[in-house]
Amino acid sequence: MTDTATPTPPDLPLTPVSPMVLVVDDEKNIRRTVEMVLTGEGYRVTGAASAEDALALLAQPNSPVDLVLLDVKLPGMSGLEMLERLRKDDGLRELPVIVISGHATVHDAVTAIKLGASDFFEKPLNRERMLVSVRNVLKTAQLARTVEDMRQQIQARYEMIGTDPNMQKLYREIDRVAPTKASVLITGESGTGKELVSRALHRLSPRSESSFVKVNCAAIPRELIESELFGHERGSFTGAQARKRGFFEQAHGGTLFLDEIGDMDLTAQAKVLRALQSGEISRVGSEHLIHVDVRVLAATNKDLSKEVAEGRFREDLFFRLAVFPIKCPALRDRLDDIRPLSDAFVAGFCKENGLRLKDIDAPVYEALGRRKWPGNVRELKNVIERAAILSTDIITIADLPEDPHDSPFDDDAGEEEDASLRTEPTTGTMPSLPSRDGDAPRPTLREYRERAERTYIVDTLRVFEWNISRTAIALGVERTNLHKKIRAYEIKRGE
Repeated sequence: MTDTATPTPPDLPLTPVSPMVLVVDDEKNIRRTVEMVLTGEGYRVTGAASAEDALALLAQPNSPVDLVLLDVKLPGMSGLEMLERLRKDDGLRELPVIVISGHATVHDAVTAIKLGASDFFEKPLNRERMLVSVRNVLKTAQLARTVEDMRQQIQARYEMIGTDPNMQKLYREIDRVAPTKASVLITGESGTGKELVSRALHRLSPRSESSFVKVNCAAIPRELIESELFGHERGSFTGAQARKRGFFEQAHGGTLFLDEIGDMDLTAQAKVLRALQSGEISRVGSEHLIHVDVRVLAATNKDLSKEVAEGRFREDLFFRLAVFPIKCPALRDRLDDIRPLSDAFVAGFCKENGLRLKDIDAPVYEALGRRKWPGNVRELKNVIERAAILSTDIITIADLPEDPHDSPFDDDAGEEEDASLRTEPTTGTMPSLPSRDGDAPRPTLREYRERAERTYIVDTLRVFEWNISRTAIALGVERTNLHKKIRAYEIKRGE
């Protein structure tokens, strides 16, 4: 007798749920007629004879209503009063409402639209008119939800994470300068989150509903920078086949973020300075001046004071941009934030790729805290995402990629030989220390370290029966680094 596995039925596609329409009218025949028309088109319909009944239905948890058809004249609370109440309710403010009336006046129609009604029409109801309105209003509401979801996703992507005192200071500076019109110069090493700061400044400013335009100054060729910033007229140069609006025009009323401003050449710097001083620009090939209202934020990983001193950056533009300087702290100066950052990166990566949320083993945080992070938060994000790909349910030390900035003898990197210890001319190899009382030459400190480290690694490998992963965890190093040390010390299994 053989066992046969019962085949698992394939997952059936989920049937989309039809929109639910709530019809609020005290006339039963009207409710019945509307229900017949809408159900015939595939909508789900429910009814209420008064505004009070309708509000009670909408107040239920997880109310399924997607659209309200609302009569103006109702017993008790009027339709317009109900609409006003809906617009004051945080949970129902965005619910689309179509207002209908058998005795419509211009005043009623205007009031309904001011209160946020999506449409308004009179009785007797025209079937085609009603269906077109319902379809359009529901489609518009769906698009609005999609846009809001995208906005929240973008905001989450640019969320700043960290509770370190250096980050708390940064948050205070952002809160203080964001509501103003002041130019801000954001400095910091590569990967510290300068763009996140610029987006936070825009989001917290009075210009948050207007455009945020980012310009990577280092990525634009020198001969095109003026055209990209200020635009050009058709035929103004070879290849200019149509008029183009520059970044300053695109950011009118909003925020212009000049990233890597330290890489902009001096000619372009002069023109940017003029635009900031006058608030006017002109497209390449045009003498017509265009007024622009733009708040400029700039960022660089260079020391602009040094660039000014060496003649590579205009001093007047530097002072114009650095009205309020903000410095982003390096990751090595906020190591306590590695844990929340790593957790956020794992959660975001798993969500974006449809994976079940993975946990991070505690020793991983300790191993990450020992790294140098010259690439800062951007490098941490890359390391965590790669580890998430390599791991199963839990991210362990064994899943971390090799630290490209680590070497077995980092403690000795960059050290220079003390001339007072030399006993012979330098020949490219480290001289031995002099012996004492005729004994054999003593090992150098480096040689002693290497011998001690090799012995300790071999002993630990023995304890864990030459299991590399368990040994790496015990030693507090990544598995790839342990492999590297084994090769460097020529350790053989079974020693």
